[in-house]
Amino acid sequence: KKGCGKFARYWAFKWVNTENGGKLAGIRKPDPIRLKDLIGYEEQKNEVLRNTRQFIRGFGANNMLLYGDRGTGKSSTIKALIHEFGEEGMRMVEVTKDQLMSLSDIIAELSDRPYRFIIFVDDLSFEEHEIEYKYLKAVLEGSLEPAPENVLIYATSNRRHLIREYHSDRAENEVKAQDTLQEKLSLSDRFGITVVYLSPDQEEYLNIVEGIAESKGIDIEPEKLRQMALKWELWHNRRSGRTAKQFIDDLLGARHLSY
Repeated sequence: KKGCGKFARYWAFKWVNTENGGKLAGIRKPDPIRLKDLIGYEEQKNEVLRNTRQFIRGFGANNMLLYGDRGTGKSSTIKALIHEFGEEGMRMVEVTKDQLMSLSDIIAELSDRPYRFIIFVDDLSFEEHEIEYKYLKAVLEGSLEPAPENVLIYATSNRRHLIREYHSDRAENEVKAQDTLQEKLSLSDRFGITVVYLSPDQEEYLNIVEGIAESKGIDIEPEKLRQMALKWELWHNRRSGRTAKQFIDDLLGARHLSY
């Protein structure tokens, strides 16, 4: 039975390091992004929704890795789940990469509670000297103590292989180096589902621009809007959903300023 307390009061949390290890801190105003605000990438969003819906309803579900190009909406897709499923008892806990060593403590805090928890790790990647991935891998692989059925891990990354590979890892005739390399490259395989977000082509980018403009009530001749969007993309950033949103934000700001 869901009662009072911090999990009834808040839908989103972050792990805060303390002298005694750490604690969960409620986020009073989580990111307001909604799935309906994310234009495009319908197949990817539906895959995330399907897996999350299965999880919320107590059916089989997997840890998820969303990887791909910058600004394509990976993080926003996950954060939007707070508002999609919060009423149904889903709670989200944001954990940074350097806090992964506390992952087992965090999961222990969440288990045996009448809620469904998604642990969100954003922009996940590791350099050669970093070992935090071992804590994540231990949870993903499982151990003698099985992971609680009410906790999943959703992560985003710009890398398919989460740990940067150097040529020095490929030292010939060195079995240890090969074992280390395989251990590093296998981390992403431990996520049950991988969803790929690629940068949109020009037409997809323009469709995103038009969709956001319509949602904001911007009434500009379509061809003019497209030309302005292409110029913005050329001068400011690569094509992405984020670039499209930044263009519309600037357009809205300029229009309000001129009134």
